[in-house]
Amino acid sequence: MDAGSRRCPASARRRRHAPAVALALCAALLLAGCAGLGLEPEQPAATRPAGMDRDELLTTIATCHLRRVVQNDDRGATDAAVIAAVERYDFTVEEMVQRANALTVAAVGDAGARDALRRLARNACEQLAALTDAASGLVRFDAAGNIGNTWVVVNGEIQEGFADEVIDKLRSEKAVGLLISSPGGSLFEARRLGRYLRQNGLRVGVQDVCTSACVDVLAGGIERYVTRSAKLGIHQSKVPKHLSSHEGGQLSVVAAALYLREMGIDDTVALAAASVPNDRMYWISVAEALETRLATKLVDTF
Repeated sequence: MDAGSRRCPASARRRRHAPAVALALCAALLLAGCAGLGLEPEQPAATRPAGMDRDELLTTIATCHLRRVVQNDDRGATDAAVIAAVERYDFTVEEMVQRANALTVAAVGDAGARDALRRLARNACEQLAALTDAASGLVRFDAAGNIGNTWVVVNGEIQEGFADEVIDKLRSEKAVGLLISSPGGSLFEARRLGRYLRQNGLRVGVQDVCTSACVDVLAGGIERYVTRSAKLGIHQSKVPKHLSSHEGGQLSVVAAALYLREMGIDDTVALAAASVPNDRMYWISVAEALETRLATKLVDTF
């Protein structure tokens, strides 16, 4: 596996403005405290969601923020949906940080509070994304409040140990996304990496070739970018010898469909793959990738 890092595509970079920088500075000081810093909304604050009071909404925002900080062991981490919600609902950064601190302190000394926080954290970022129409995704800042746009580049076959190797690279480089080119390989490793990417709010991009199990890695990205020249290919998976039977083949198709459904992608992609022999390839057009949500955005280049 060849790996490196580069900046994200210009068309995929998020606009940086004063409120985002302010949030970054507070995120970097989380647990140390951040007082006296407020945000002036660019537009009048939106009405709070029906059935959710201000206190509950603030807790959801703080929990999503904590989720990204803890996942990445990085005080400069947060989520794009947190930034959008703070702005949209007229909270100050100070309020959000104070609530995050309070949740952290409560969880340290109370097992029940820890369990409650874990349950809320599972869906907090996704809930905020739905409320704000902002795509959830990992955002990183440095100590000066600059947005980090590092993507890790990986080329080669997906072999045993691939997921751990890529995860280690993503964490050490403080990356926000993965740019992959691969002929495929181990489905186990691909789906393990895909689930990590989704749970941690990381993006995936394909500029060159991504076939077979590589498509499962792409599917895991919280946002999935492709270029017009990207080649996405699928075919039947090789069924392990101990499952080499009609029933084993059926189980393989079901597993593929369930994984794609878990990732919010049309599971007909798995059915299409099952219809193509392993020694052939079905090439998914960019239009089809966007339609099935295998890809979420077309970009010019990386």
